[in-house]
Amino acid sequence: MRQHRRTLRLLGSLLLVAMAASVTGAAPAPAASPTPLDQVIPAPASVTPGGSPYRITRGTHIRVDGPREARGVGEYLAKILRPSTGYRLPVTAQGAGGIRLRLADGPFGAEGYRLDSGRGGVTITAAKPAGLFHGVQTLRQLLPAAVEKDSVQPGPWLVAGGTIKDTPRYGWRGAMLDVSRHFFTVEQVKRYIDQLALYKINKLHLHLSDDQGWRIAIDSWPRLATYGGSTEVGGGPGGFYTKADYREIVRYASTRFLEVVPEIDMPGHTNAALASYADLNCDGVAPPLYTGTEVGFSSLCAGKEITYDFVDDVIRELAALTPGRYLHIGGDEAHSTSHEDYVKFMDRVQPIVAKYGKTVVGWHQLTGATPAKGALAQYWGLDGTSAEEKARVVKAAQSGTGLILSPADRVYLDMKYTKETPLGLSWAGFVEVKRSYDWDPGAYLPGVPGGAVRGVEAPMWSETLENSGHVEFMAFPRLPGVAELGWSSAASHDWERYKGRLAAQAERWDALGIEWYRSPQVPWSGQ
Repeated sequence: MRQHRRTLRLLGSLLLVAMAASVTGAAPAPAASPTPLDQVIPAPASVTPGGSPYRITRGTHIRVDGPREARGVGEYLAKILRPSTGYRLPVTAQGAGGIRLRLADGPFGAEGYRLDSGRGGVTITAAKPAGLFHGVQTLRQLLPAAVEKDSVQPGPWLVAGGTIKDTPRYGWRGAMLDVSRHFFTVEQVKRYIDQLALYKINKLHLHLSDDQGWRIAIDSWPRLATYGGSTEVGGGPGGFYTKADYREIVRYASTRFLEVVPEIDMPGHTNAALASYADLNCDGVAPPLYTGTEVGFSSLCAGKEITYDFVDDVIRELAALTPGRYLHIGGDEAHSTSHEDYVKFMDRVQPIVAKYGKTVVGWHQLTGATPAKGALAQYWGLDGTSAEEKARVVKAAQSGTGLILSPADRVYLDMKYTKETPLGLSWAGFVEVKRSYDWDPGAYLPGVPGGAVRGVEAPMWSETLENSGHVEFMAFPRLPGVAELGWSSAASHDWERYKGRLAAQAERWDALGIEWYRSPQVPWSGQ
């Protein structure tokens, strides 16, 4: 009799569902299916699908086998999952099943990982915490986009069954943010860091000085920030980072396994410094602050000894704030510096960087001087850059200088997509999503030894960008493609397959509140 009543209740419930569907015209919701393992960005090195999916439930734990830094990755994952699932997801050091983050020896390198998923749970294994963190980014993308929301969502939270084995192609996968043309607050920089981390970017290059603004406090030269940082393009209020602000950016980036690379651009792009201290000018006269967008008119005085005292002080203080290995000294568009003075300046400045324990990075014009041993040159030329200039870069690479590839007509994220794009510049041409993705860093400059290419970087110059929404609109959807060029094997690069994976990311960007450009080259949902 009890079984009969239960059957009647079940039939009644089904009848109510059917009646509701007939009244509303709605069809029953299809069964949820997990995101296939090969649909993430960047493309993993190896994918073996198979077996039952894992379902995150109210009883799921996040187990971490490893030191405090590894536990931090577990806490990071929990903070992403808790708001949308509504589950407690305790981070523990023991227990079976659930989600497990595990440090172990294996063929992972410093950033690689293995992800195993099945009915009993998900295990991410890596040799280093950075690998666990990158594995977590893959796990995020395998879950429904609604997992990114900050309120409880219905789920279900399924992870496809199978195995991913993954290691990066290049060790330098960077993004540059120009905080000099327009100033961005600590919180705005943190927001961009979180977006970079989702796609396994591991370098944040901060362009901290330019003609329009000096953005980092230097105790021995205080007017650099207080006066030189008091404006920006268009004459806005500007701003600067205190040393505590900068340390907070560095700390936050480290929790997302990004290394901060600070840049002080010199000897050109220095009007903010020249306006702050008259003695840095050859004629001893300080120019007015500058709020325009022209380039190439300013120069430190290579013939004055105070110039090198200034550089020493700035590099010393900045190096002390920066735990990372690199310090960028700019070196581009020094049109007001003679070649002789440029060479003299770089010969004096590069040893100062080494004195304070850092490795020199410079824009590729550094190869017109003598790059220090171990220095990296960041190439920002175009497909159509002169053969002579390219040959100089190639020769430096053949002599041991490492290269970071940032071709402006491919990966400058501030370039307009089309002539109708409301933001950005177009001096390097229009850069749509396909053009940004469809090239091979390893073959871009013929004659460069394979080992000389250290990676790729996507610069974001801010002449026309004033807030996070502007930055996001220019970065998405191009940034994920640059990240894939840096992480994934050349054999995996295929525009036709990539654009489908890219289209699927839009729902996640919406969930994260990211503003993005709806490129007609990509088959977005509903388009």
